[in-house]
Amino acid sequence: MAQAFYVKRTTLRLPEPKGSRNGVSGTGPKTSILIVGDSAAAGVGVETQEQALTGNLVDAIAGTHEVSWQMIAKTGDTSQKLFTRLDKATKFPVEYVLVSIGVNDVTSLIKPEEFVINLTKTIELLKKEYHARHILITKVPPMHLFPALPQPLRWWLGVRAKNLNDVLRSLSLSDDQCDFIDLALPFDKGYMAKDGFHPGAAAYELWGQHVAKFIQAELAENRAEI
Repeated sequence: MAQAFYVKRTTLRLPEPKGSRNGVSGTGPKTSILIVGDSAAAGVGVETQEQALTGNLVDAIAGTHEVSWQMIAKTGDTSQKLFTRLDKATKFPVEYVLVSIGVNDVTSLIKPEEFVINLTKTIELLKKEYHARHILITKVPPMHLFPALPQPLRWWLGVRAKNLNDVLRSLSLSDDQCDFIDLALPFDKGYMAKDGFHPGAAAYELWGQHVAKFIQAELAENRAEI
């Protein structure tokens, strides 16, 4: 607990990057993407949205498609706060949703069963109110590798992150419209933001390209079936 208070007091606080949070990009067959979640979804760690997850994902998809995109994310959001934010937002139909959530649930000591309830509500909301066809859920990062965290706090949060990932994986396997994005980002200095906690530009580029390849492969498969 002492380490947790110390880290919270001394860790560098980075702002959310500047830039648009919605738009239309690219040419070709039309698709749509919604990025939702916490500070990583919001792009904390870089200076502009073009360098962040949204910018990299949209740029990659826009190479082959016309993409209508939007990002709804906020630093500090937990799974419950994300559900509330999406529930209050103006609803619109979207084909793909990319979810990044869980780090703040880890640090807020949420019980896994409560996390399941929150994520289940969010998935159902995205299906019914946003008409999401496919929901991609990114794994909670391995917090035992975060350079900003001292031991044994780092190890303990890593165990909690793994427990929540087990929940996310099970939820994804039980729903044909969901997939678990098990992406292993590097955690050396060149891939981390200067706070030692968030992704840097190189990590966001890998993350965005990885998800884009997943989406592009499915879009190509769907076209082949028509």
